[in-house]
Amino acid sequence: MGEVKVGALVWPQFTTWQSVRSMGVAADRSGYDTLWTWDHVYPIIGNPNGPIFEGWSTLVAWAEATERVRIGLMVGANTFRVPTLTAKLATTLDHISGGRAILGIGGAWFEQEHEHFGLDFGDGFPERLRWLGEALPIMRGMLDGTEPTATGPRYRAKTVRNLPAPVQHHLPILIGGGGEQVTLKLVAKYGDANNVSGTPEQVAHKEQVLLKHCESVGRDPGEIERTVGIGNVVIRNDAAEALRIHRAQFAANGIDPAWENQPVGTVDQVIEHLAPYVQLGYRHLIAGFSTPHDEESLVRFAAEVRPALQRL
Repeated sequence: MGEVKVGALVWPQFTTWQSVRSMGVAADRSGYDTLWTWDHVYPIIGNPNGPIFEGWSTLVAWAEATERVRIGLMVGANTFRVPTLTAKLATTLDHISGGRAILGIGGAWFEQEHEHFGLDFGDGFPERLRWLGEALPIMRGMLDGTEPTATGPRYRAKTVRNLPAPVQHHLPILIGGGGEQVTLKLVAKYGDANNVSGTPEQVAHKEQVLLKHCESVGRDPGEIERTVGIGNVVIRNDAAEALRIHRAQFAANGIDPAWENQPVGTVDQVIEHLAPYVQLGYRHLIAGFSTPHDEESLVRFAAEVRPALQRL
């Protein structure tokens, strides 16, 4: 069995910068493998008319405040920036962090923020996925130093240089989403990692789809790291207290009712909830941490849940 990795996805909405920074530092100190935040300009869960911090700026600040944990967006909105700029941002983050950057990217989905910020949302998800498919080889080429040229229809570039090169020999691209016809095929072609979510049964189905796409494009699926978003984590010795905290967090974000079937409860209950994903082979678990932030749960997930899953 491979190593069980854990990631912390820190919500950046309805909170203070001090709390976002503190959670990143705590994740690094607690031995998390990866640290993530969203790439959104409006809150995406609950009430959209509230405060939220921008993603790339958050990553840069975390890079300066941490030492070991790898850092990325879960996931970047391809519609927000041209791919040449995205690759440059990831490269700069790689230098600031000393080679810890991950380029997370996806097709984007939240129409309201695009409309209000004047960002092109396209005519539907299929078009945005076509844009993503056009962007990925540009970003990969820049990260690899091949000076790619692109002539559209969406994006243009001309023997674009990316200097200095990333610190990492191969800066990884993580593609978020489980769309079976297009997204998972893009993972098979370009992804160093993917991120999906859902029940164990749903994730198992997505895995089979990904394997078929890898076969069709001639890709070794072992080259792609599987990650799974596991939802909002709250851990307490008393299950009722954990549930109370979970519901209070979601109420503070304007979410009612709170999400069901989450890794909320005692350590043993959280382990039981997550064991099926590990047994599927999805051994990089991305734990969400809602606001108000709960550092106790973040620390205990790494210190108590991960070792137990590793021993399964």
